[in-house]
Amino acid sequence: MPIELKIPAAGESVSEVEIGSWLKQKGDSVQRDEPVVVLESEKASMELPAPAAGTITELLKKTGDTAAVGEVIAYLEPGQAKAVPPATPAKKAPRATTPKEAPLVMPAAARELAQRGISRQEVKPSGPGGRILKEDVIRQSQAEPPTAKQVGRGVPAEPSPPEPISDDQREEIVPMTKLRRTIAERLVQAQQQAALLTTFNEVDMSAVMALRKQFGETFQEKHGVKLGIMSFFVKASIEALKEFPEVNAEIRGTNIVYHRHYDIGIAVGTERGLVVPVLRNAERLSFSEIEKSIGDFAKRARENKLLPDELQGGTFTISNGGVYGSLLSTPIVNPPQSGVLGMHATQERPVAREGAVVIRPMMYLALSYDHRLIDGREAVSFLKRIRDVIENPARMLIEA
Repeated sequence: MPIELKIPAAGESVSEVEIGSWLKQKGDSVQRDEPVVVLESEKASMELPAPAAGTITELLKKTGDTAAVGEVIAYLEPGQAKAVPPATPAKKAPRATTPKEAPLVMPAAARELAQRGISRQEVKPSGPGGRILKEDVIRQSQAEPPTAKQVGRGVPAEPSPPEPISDDQREEIVPMTKLRRTIAERLVQAQQQAALLTTFNEVDMSAVMALRKQFGETFQEKHGVKLGIMSFFVKASIEALKEFPEVNAEIRGTNIVYHRHYDIGIAVGTERGLVVPVLRNAERLSFSEIEKSIGDFAKRARENKLLPDELQGGTFTISNGGVYGSLLSTPIVNPPQSGVLGMHATQERPVAREGAVVIRPMMYLALSYDHRLIDGREAVSFLKRIRDVIENPARMLIEA
């Protein structure tokens, strides 16, 4: 009896999702827990795994369609998944075999796979993180003669030479994903509904870098994770938030809600857009717990495995544009929060110290804040407090 593939619950406020791209097509075999389709919600992208091994018999939705939570979107006939025949010395080995972890297929590539009748296992991915791009599918289709299945779908029996690029082929129009649309709406909402300002400062990273050099190897051996700079800034932000509670508050109607907990959002960039998973009760976490959590967030964000509940409820956000080489920027507040800290690249620059010009590893910091709630004095003082803690990290240990 066919198994129904239903849209799972995706968080309290999520009632429907959008079909991002089908990773399997009708007639494809799947293993248990192998991803079948990418689902896009307003909070995150996630993969829907097969509940059992078998063969996809019917797809009820196409890319771009919406589906309600609990709605059936495909059918799976349970049974033994088709095995890939082993290569023998008498025959040439297959060009590609099923990888241990299926590569992610981008939406444009998924459409090309369906149109050309090519299995994604035949395509060698070239995109970041092992992703299959549209160009990979086109290159594969031109590399070998089409199968009977492809010919039946209208693919020419002989590969055609690449056509010259004409004006109408220089653009590709792709609908925005639900996640990207939500990001756009929230950014516009933040600009329209809050009085946003940004204040800047710079911090000498010498002390933090010295600590990482001195204890980094021991830290990694003990905890199994590198001692990064994010844990220092999470800890420093909490110290500053305790001293300036307005930055950890939000406006709710005509009231100010002061949060007595510190749920710190960590901005993570992905192929599909920026997501902000939240470190719950970060004030209770050790350096190693913070580093492990951030590493786990980044890994699962790339794999579309973040849970919707992990992306909501933060009280303050930290965005590290320095990992992309940003020297200075003005981050946008994530509503209903009132503040966001922007970190940037560390660069050696000449600075004055005790009447002498010396070279120090410096980082620019930015604090964007809602001026309806936070005055300039508090914003500047908040950023200075972070600078003081980072330049004297021992304070985090004695809470001075």
